[in-house]
Amino acid sequence: MKTEPGRGGASHPLVELTLARLREFFREPEAIFWAFIFPIVLTIALAAAFPSNADRPVVVAVAEGPERDGLVRALREAPGLAVRAVPTADETAALREGQVHLIVVPGDPPAYRFDAARDESRLARVMVDDALKRAAGRTDPWTATERRITVPGTRYVDWLIPGLVGMGIMTNGLWAVAFPIVQARLRKLLKRLMASPMRRSEYLLAHMLARMLFLVPETVLPLAFGRFVFGMPIIGSVVTIAVVIALGACTFSAFGLLMASRAKTIEGVSGLLNAAQVPMWLMSGVFFSSANFPDIVQPIIHLLPLTALVDALRAVVLDGARLGDLLAELMVLTVWGLVTFVGALRLFRWR
Repeated sequence: MKTEPGRGGASHPLVELTLARLREFFREPEAIFWAFIFPIVLTIALAAAFPSNADRPVVVAVAEGPERDGLVRALREAPGLAVRAVPTADETAALREGQVHLIVVPGDPPAYRFDAARDESRLARVMVDDALKRAAGRTDPWTATERRITVPGTRYVDWLIPGLVGMGIMTNGLWAVAFPIVQARLRKLLKRLMASPMRRSEYLLAHMLARMLFLVPETVLPLAFGRFVFGMPIIGSVVTIAVVIALGACTFSAFGLLMASRAKTIEGVSGLLNAAQVPMWLMSGVFFSSANFPDIVQPIIHLLPLTALVDALRAVVLDGARLGDLLAELMVLTVWGLVTFVGALRLFRWR
């Protein structure tokens, strides 16, 4: 008669499998880089590429032509504008690459060349037009009083970091769970485990549990980096942030189990994982607001688990939301987690 290991003196299968998965992870230096270091590198790169500086000038160029020197002088004297010299042959490329936001063509009156699809170019058109008309002698009936305020969390880097944390939870949850299962299937290890008294649920839960143990460094590092390096505000409760993160990790770990339940090759599971995560990368508001998409697809976007996770993290970190304020997002994550885990249990095969 068989005796089940872990029911007597030996460790429980769930504990042994979890420890085995942890050992596998720490033997892979590249996995440590992608899980812990890459989010910080990406944060630095994007913060440098998209600085949120209210005093950053609008960059314009003045084309060759009569009265060019007078236009350049007037624009340089105007606040908030910077004039950059651009050769005539490079003007189109400079506009396309964002090196300048608008080009003034001398004439009477001058003409403006700019890309109306870009917000910064439309702003440049208004500022340049105002500066040149003032230089030509226009007088205004009154000048409004400005009261500039700084609202915590409005910078792009503040908005970005919770999104990157959510994306990391999704990516690591999918790949760190699905890949080891498929690799074990390829090496015929799952066939050996099938002969043991271990249940399928214990094997799948061990992968989820091992995944949960990495959550603390994986999420605390980018949040702490944003707080102490970029001054990102963290307004919400640490407990609420932890609940949202834990629920998101469970959801995407279950998603990874489902992707690996029948996949037999690395190529096969890679295709499934990319098909699942790439649409969410693009549509769930990690790098830019999901509100940019048409209204007709907004209901679908808000049903995506990554959208729910990112929205919940931003609401807690930047607005101080409580769990009661996040019922819709938490429900989306819970439903996705339950459906995918039950599906993984039903579809999983050892062979």
